Amino acid sequence: MKRKHKRLTFVIIAMALLGIAVGLVLMAFEENIVFFNSPTDIVTKKPGPDKRLRLGGLVEDGSVMREAGSAVVHFKVTDMENSVAVSFEGILPDLFREGQGVITEGKYINGVFQASEVLAKHDEQYMPPEVADALKKSGEWRGDETAPAK
Repeated sequence: MKRKHKRLTFVIIAMALLGIAVGLVLMAFEENIVFFNSPTDIVTKKPGPDKRLRLGGLVEDGSVMREAGSAVVHFKVTDMENSVAVSFEGILPDLFREGQGVITEGKYINGVFQASEVLAKHDEQYMPPEVADALKKSGEWRGDETAPAK
């Protein structure tokens, strides 16, 4: 075999191995590539209690309840199709309120999303693009559609 053919064979094998490696990495991260899940995703997929995820949507009006004498807060996150009950122990962000967009991180256990972190939108014009897209898809978008997403 000529030197040129050996080099070409080596390059082809290296590219095939690289392609296989990339494919395996993408398969491993397939479910974790999503930045957040909507309430509809949570309700339909019913993830296991050991899986850590992010839930995004709007805080449902009239759903925020604080436990007396503790830092536990219960509320619902909605995408206008489905709602998921959320329980959080800790201090909520200053901009957290009903009707506003939030992203919560935690685990879905026995029908309740146990949040370890709650992130609220940072100003009056911002909403995560994924949340805005989910609301537009459901037909419940209430924002100014001409304003660019930040």
